[in-house]
Order: sequence, then C-alpha cells, then structure tokens
Amino acid sequence: MLYIFDWDGTISNSAAKIVSCMNAAIVQAGLPAVEDVAIKNIIGLGLPEAVARLLPEVSAEQLQAVRDGYSAFFIDADVKPSPFFDGVMDTLQTLAAEGHILTVATGKSRRGLDRVLAKLELTDFFHGSRCADETASKPDPKMLLELLAEFDVDAADAVMIGDTEYDMAMAQAIDMPRIAVSFGAHHIDRLRPYNPELCVDHFGDILQWRKS
Repeated sequence: MLYIFDWDGTISNSAAKIVSCMNAAIVQAGLPAVEDVAIKNIIGLGLPEAVARLLPEVSAEQLQAVRDGYSAFFIDADVKPSPFFDGVMDTLQTLAAEGHILTVATGKSRRGLDRVLAKLELTDFFHGSRCADETASKPDPKMLLELLAEFDVDAADAVMIGDTEYDMAMAQAIDMPRIAVSFGAHHIDRLRPYNPELCVDHFGDILQWRKS
C-alpha cells in the first residue's frame, strides 16, 4: 500500500508557526495583519498560491515581498522544527515495518521539506515526496499522480492522509482513498463532504484503516 501524507497540520504541528511568520511578513510589507483563521485556511497550498489567495487585492510587488518575508521568517523560526503530533513516529514506524510505501505530498518547497527532514534525521525515512514548487499546487492532483507513477501503484492501492480540503479534493479527483485528520488547519466538518474513508482524532487511529 502506498501511504501519502500531508506534512503541515497532519504530521507536523506547525500551524501556529506558519500563522506567526505569515503575519510578520505581511506587516513587514506594509500591510495590515490578517486573522489567524484566514492564514490557516491557506495552509497546504504552495506559497505563491497561498499568498495570492490570502491577499487578493495587493500588488504583485507586495505579494513578492510577503513571499520573500515569509520564507525568511520561517527559516529563522524553524531552526527548531515544529513538533510532530502525538503518535506520528510510532504509527509511521508501524507502517514501515509492515512493508508499506511511505511518501509525503506537501505545499512546502523542496528546500523547506529537505531542510526539516535533515534536521529531524529523517532524510532517508520516506520513500518519496512531492513539493508544491516542483509540481502543481494542491488541490491539483498532479503530485499524487506523479507519486503513483513513480511507484507504479494504482490510485485504489494508495491512500492520502491530510488535514485540509485541498488534500481531500486532490485525492477525490482521482478516486484515491483518503483519510481526514481533525487536528489540523481545517475543521473536520469541511473535510467530511469529500467522503473520506476514515476521520480520525489521533494520528495513530489511521492504523484502523486497512485495505481489505
């Protein structure tokens, strides 16, 4: 089975850090701070898409300033990576021991994902990954299709695990099974309309789902 995990809000408890860094970048660019919930709404998208959706009325120059500022603030803040949610490593190690393929599909940049994996000494733990700056941003399913092709797996033999509508939408678009987590950026009620096979309140509960 191919397991595809979102990172921020699913594996990593990083929402507060993302919100803080984004608002710092917005203020630095001379714009008024935005509500936390608005920033949480765009977690999971690629950075250009996220900033454009968050600030639809500002100039291209200001959007670029926010993107650059966010990247700088986040790199500084992420010297110590955000903690994982409870049960993440135990669950991932259980799945790995069972012989499953473990991958990541994230709105992070390739540089950002590689940096955090290196700091956590997990560079070689996951079998593969796709980042928003090297393919299409969520909710486009391109990153899922690329992982399926890389490992020669059909969508029916894979599962997407995520915390946002974007995760659920891209999996639904290609009829891939999906598991929604309730502890991330989007309220679980926003994920249920995408008909996830399982909704979980604890990361370890994904082990309840098995391909029959």
